[in-house]
Amino acid sequence: MLVCFAPIADLNAQTLILGSFPGIASLTAVEYYRHPRNAFWPIMAEAFGSAFFAEYDKRCDYLKDNKIALWDVLARCQRKGSLDCAINQRTAMCNNFAKFLEQHRLIQRILFNGTAARQLFDRFAMPMLAKTPVPQLLTMPSTSPAFAAMRLEEKLRRWKSELCKIR
Repeated sequence: MLVCFAPIADLNAQTLILGSFPGIASLTAVEYYRHPRNAFWPIMAEAFGSAFFAEYDKRCDYLKDNKIALWDVLARCQRKGSLDCAINQRTAMCNNFAKFLEQHRLIQRILFNGTAARQLFDRFAMPMLAKTPVPQLLTMPSTSPAFAAMRLEEKLRRWKSELCKIR
């Protein structure tokens, strides 16, 4: 059973970015979006400035400074490899979003890093949020190198458009 790591968040967060579940490179390094071809950190760098190319802890602090929280939909699962389609959904366990949203009351929207994250959230998290006010939900283009249907420039344009709304 693979286990996700803790969210990057503080109480001032207004936007929560959710991935599906960390890939092998991320789990090994205990760093979100560690795969060298994943465009997440380059997109954040372009949207917010070159501080994202500093060491990982500073990138995380910079997200928090910009009122962004980062987490994954699944807390644990079995999966062979790093692809979302390889997640064994019978073993999938969702993170506790009711508790997270209760603790982070300023969250106004959730940006999903790809359709797989949104689908997992709809399937596993939404049923547990029946009594919880849910922020605005937006599905963004996946920053994964596996999502090659959209060019990096278009991914960047769409992410930057949404991220600029929080400044």
